[in-house]
Amino acid sequence: MSKLIRVCRAGALASFLIGATACRGPAAPEVPDLSSKKLGEIRQMLEDHVEKKQLAGAVALVARRDRLVYLDSVGHADVETRKPMTPYTIFRICSMTKPITSVAVLQLIEEGKMGLGDPLYVFLPEFRNSSVVARRAEGGKKDEEAVAVRRYITIRDLLTHTSGLTYTLLGHEPLADLYRRAGVTDGLAETDMTIAENAAKLSSLPLGFNPGTAWEYSLATDVLGRVIEVVSGERLDRYLERRIFEPLGMKDTHFRLPPEKRDRLATVYQPTPDKAIERLPDGTIRNGYAVYSASYPYSGPGTYLSGGAGLVSTVLDYARFLEMLLNGGERDGVRILKKESVHLMTSDQCAGLDLGIKSHGDGFGFGFGVVTEAGADLGLGSPGTFSWGGFYYTYFWVDPKLELIGIFMAQLHPWGDLSVWDQFRKLVYGAIVEKDYGSGP
Repeated sequence: MSKLIRVCRAGALASFLIGATACRGPAAPEVPDLSSKKLGEIRQMLEDHVEKKQLAGAVALVARRDRLVYLDSVGHADVETRKPMTPYTIFRICSMTKPITSVAVLQLIEEGKMGLGDPLYVFLPEFRNSSVVARRAEGGKKDEEAVAVRRYITIRDLLTHTSGLTYTLLGHEPLADLYRRAGVTDGLAETDMTIAENAAKLSSLPLGFNPGTAWEYSLATDVLGRVIEVVSGERLDRYLERRIFEPLGMKDTHFRLPPEKRDRLATVYQPTPDKAIERLPDGTIRNGYAVYSASYPYSGPGTYLSGGAGLVSTVLDYARFLEMLLNGGERDGVRILKKESVHLMTSDQCAGLDLGIKSHGDGFGFGFGVVTEAGADLGLGSPGTFSWGGFYYTYFWVDPKLELIGIFMAQLHPWGDLSVWDQFRKLVYGAIVEKDYGSGP
């Protein structure tokens, strides 16, 4: 009997997904278009990476047509204490926070409290005097100066990362140095700032390009978190709890990890020169322009609520969120978004721009990459597939055409050329045996 089935018989997952009145194991016989043999290969693939000391452990989940069809955990949440990974292990999901914050923005848009085309300065007046870096040639050298923007940043620009903001950790000059000197945080380490204070710092610095003219991954979603606070009149954490986490039953998703759940948080590891892994050192890590810490969910003042990177969660909680999106904004009778908003969110909003996110598709919606042409994500995703990942090696994808959800979570940084999530996806698609998909068992 598999570990998963034992967990399910305890009733822990019995009501996880719509239609899942009883837990189905890694090879659910009630879903005849999935190959149990192929799904079974996922565990072996993950165990191979653990045995090679490339991962401490991982949890993987697959849902299909409103049913949980695979859930398994391998390795350790903490190698030194031999604490095992479980379906209830909590992970730092970092940038997988972005889709959740984007949903919150769309809720407020549906309520008429803001619009996609609204200038950011309407809600954060400090951005009214935004400037942009312009390059000029003088004496054979390229210098930079700040000039007025051609147009203001809009809410749409922030949702699509076309605002002209950046991340310090990307190291793109001259902004990276300006951000660092101004004390801007990327939201990945302890800080005594708030998102309001960080947004104010950003407003005093030039943009990297005129809004709407290019795409660059950025702190835009952290700024949106502050917009949510201003518009809703609530702190970001409370708003998300009230409007998303509580309605969806996401009981293990937090900015600040409750003390009683600390023992469920997975440890972060990093690769060693001899191709093994070691525990990430305590305290703040500075690696080039990147500043990060494994302890940010529970240490420090906890005043910075990063809408772009701040959440911890489990595969089970995050699957509830993704199932809501797959079902057009509703889960188990609870509507979070209108279908029209979900369609907008999961459609390419950046046509014609160079995205540089090939592993996530050829387009970008509101908070994640989107596939517009089959195979554009360097994988098997159908057109309409959307996906994203996190700093500490977490990943999800949703294929609406095949009604498929996949989630992989580990805790590793940097992960270099490790391709676990790509292997996971290939095994899942290889398990689909429908004639119209062209796969076999």
